[in-house]
Amino acid sequence: MTDKKSIRVPGFLANGISAGIKENGKRDLSLIYSEVPARVAGVFTTNRFKAAPVLVDEERIKGGTAQAIIINSGNANAVTGEKGYEDATRMARAASESLGIEERLVLVASTGIIGERFPIKKIVRNVKRLIEGLSADGVPEAEEGIMTTDKFPKIERRKCSIEGKEITICGIAKGAGMIEPDMATMLSFIMTDAEIGHECLDGIFREVIAKSFNAITVDGCMSTNDTVIILANGIAGNRPIEQSSKDVAMFRDTLSDVMVPLAKSIVRDGEGATKLIEIVVERARKVEEAKELAYAVANSNLVKTAFFGEDPNWGRIMSAIGSRGIPFSIDSVELYFDDVLLFMNGEGRKDVGDRLSAIMKKDTIRVVIRVGMGEESFQLYTSDLSYDYIKCNALYHS
Repeated sequence: MTDKKSIRVPGFLANGISAGIKENGKRDLSLIYSEVPARVAGVFTTNRFKAAPVLVDEERIKGGTAQAIIINSGNANAVTGEKGYEDATRMARAASESLGIEERLVLVASTGIIGERFPIKKIVRNVKRLIEGLSADGVPEAEEGIMTTDKFPKIERRKCSIEGKEITICGIAKGAGMIEPDMATMLSFIMTDAEIGHECLDGIFREVIAKSFNAITVDGCMSTNDTVIILANGIAGNRPIEQSSKDVAMFRDTLSDVMVPLAKSIVRDGEGATKLIEIVVERARKVEEAKELAYAVANSNLVKTAFFGEDPNWGRIMSAIGSRGIPFSIDSVELYFDDVLLFMNGEGRKDVGDRLSAIMKKDTIRVVIRVGMGEESFQLYTSDLSYDYIKCNALYHS
């Protein structure tokens, strides 16, 4: 078992409790709190039906500073009209009053069933107890409180040194279904004690998201609540990281080392998933074309079910990339599963036998598609599609 103290981030407290939102009695209300106001950046769903907490947060992060995030699971507070927005602000107000901080410094997030009346009274009634339990060791409880159909918790922490100061970055996430940019039915909250300028933080955050949470898909469905927020409280005492600083690369790489594994763990936890599939499109003319081809493969139910059945039906991949209307020479295309070449010069290879069978039994498979048209590439992560995905979503109340 992971030592809770190994998950601490200087200057941050967290907690998660059961407020009775979920019928099963599991934790469903969480709080992340910085002991001092922190720099903030956030990226949210592009769904037209943005949930009430997303609308609240999009406005509040414009101020560049936040201190607390209160999160509930079990109810998305989405497609709930003006009353839902009022409930989201009331949720923030309850936290701000109990914490003794300005309401504008409190962000909110929700996940769960869409379209149902938000249980604001249960949340308000339990906020004081939630705050009383705040602890430097409370990150695992906060993570548990944001989970819905997740099978396992998702927590990552990394450290680096900047100008002799130790910097800690820790992230938690939830998500298993309705996963596709921008972004996915996912929540993720990143905490760091680094001192960093707001514009620099926002720019790095978006850059890393493009290669992590916005490079995954489970089922091609976009949610109403997708939220990723980072708080940087500056407790580490390093000289502020700015866009021109030599320390930008170190911070970005460490942040990526937190967020990419979190994104991959969401895919690995895909509802009913048995395999993590990395899809890389190389030698495309444009990044946008590489991305479109990668998603064509990743979201093909025929491809996903073939991987579940451990059937190396690579013809389904060729069909998927050929369906997008992107011009390329068929004779220039190469296809690899891991390091095994399956297709080149316009036809499949016949000498792959046992090696290919062994690859299909693995729980992580790398698919590389080279289209031979340029120098651009795109990489994403997806999962297979199993019987259990259908069971989970057929029985999930909405």
